[in-house]
Amino acid sequence: MARTKEFDPDAALQAALELFWRRGYEATSMSDLVEHLGIGRASLYATFGNKHELYLKALDRYQQTCDPQLLRELSRPGPALPAVRAVVRRFAAESAADERRLAGCFVVNTATELAPHDTAACRRVEHSWDQLETLLHSALLRAQAQGELDQGRDPRTLARMLLVLMQGLRVVGKASADPARVRDAAEGALALLD
Repeated sequence: MARTKEFDPDAALQAALELFWRRGYEATSMSDLVEHLGIGRASLYATFGNKHELYLKALDRYQQTCDPQLLRELSRPGPALPAVRAVVRRFAAESAADERRLAGCFVVNTATELAPHDTAACRRVEHSWDQLETLLHSALLRAQAQGELDQGRDPRTLARMLLVLMQGLRVVGKASADPARVRDAAEGALALLD
């Protein structure tokens, strides 16, 4: 007879996500995970695999919770350019907010810590950025079709510029205690949409 799990795998995955997000991959040991999740090492391995597999599952979970919000924000009916501006301003505000600033963005953290030498992590980061770029591009195409964005502007190039800006806001926001730095950069970039 199979043993019943004595823990909630969903809650454990969320707890692992939070620990990895706060500490990073390298600074989080299996012992840290066992202690933080409150489950045995054997159960952890049996349910999630090794530390790397658990990290990737946590990153997948993070993306599953963030991406639908962006989709909702950028695909609402009506004017598209205000939605794009609101998303960029939200990224800037979150990047500068004390409670979020030090943790940064889990995808950006992965990009800077693991993606240069970890193919699986790099694929996930690229996938996240591809999705964000596609959402921005679609919103900017709609803005152009609705007369909000000049016909001479290239929505793909603007989407890529905003993607890089938004990810950069996360990096600078994490390292800088000056909220004006990210706020001013966001506003400067948004002026390019006029």
